Amino acid sequence: MGAVQVNLDLVKIVGVSAAGKSTLVAGLRRLGYNARPVAQEHSQVPDMWQRIRPPNWLIFLDADLAAQGERRPDVSWDEPWRRTELKRLAHARVHADLVIDTSLLSPESVLTRAVSFLRVRCVEAAPEPLVELPRTGSVWHQA
Repeated sequence: MGAVQVNLDLVKIVGVSAAGKSTLVAGLRRLGYNARPVAQEHSQVPDMWQRIRPPNWLIFLDADLAAQGERRPDVSWDEPWRRTELKRLAHARVHADLVIDTSLLSPESVLTRAVSFLRVRCVEAAPEPLVELPRTGSVWHQA
């Protein structure tokens, strides 16, 4: 797999825990897009997503409490924590170029929506997959 090409637009993926950030990043990178996850939901810095190397494109992933619990059964999810995450992510959501609610979508459907969005905007992909990045904690596996 090739190295990130510096001329490719940077696509950052931000969202609530267990929304599928790592899964989407992995799919986009397999297709040659320069995608990176942002663990903004753990930060008290509202604009963390743009602090280090601001992206050309920002995709926000949301998931409801039921989906979070299904994808991460090892974590106790509750509404107060969800509100905390949404508050921490408010700045990113307002500035997102695309918002996808992944609650009822398969990983493939989320990837299809993101790729369609990027193609309509003529975002270039590398001719080969980009290096895989470490996952951000999800155990949501594709069936």
